[in-house]
Amino acid sequence: MPAADPGRPAPRRFPALVRQRAASFGYAFRGVRAALRTEVHLWFHAAATVVVVALGLYCGLARWEWVAVVLSVGAVWCAELVNTAVEAVVNLVSPQYHPLAGRAKDVAAGAVLVMALAAAVVGVVVFWPYLAGG
Repeated sequence: MPAADPGRPAPRRFPALVRQRAASFGYAFRGVRAALRTEVHLWFHAAATVVVVALGLYCGLARWEWVAVVLSVGAVWCAELVNTAVEAVVNLVSPQYHPLAGRAKDVAAGAVLVMALAAAVVGVVVFWPYLAGG
């Protein structure tokens, strides 16, 4: 390899922080992929997301309606991913049944349920006028 030209500036390299942030995105996408491969509930959420987006395109939703739908879908996905993470950690630290481990899993699943019900209400509020003909 030839020696560096002393009159020429060294090529710029991405700062470590940028490389670390890029790696973090990779880890996050890997986590979503892993959850999609192992969690049947996420398959349901993925199918529901496709249906809701298709219905939104068909109905020609207004900007504020899209905002409500996207935030609701994203919140349900986030709740389900956090629930999956809680279940994995609880299974790791408490392989045998323990009442507190069961409570942690139940509460995390309850968070998904609450968010899914809230998203369903948003869906009714947004889509009802289009589907009811009003």
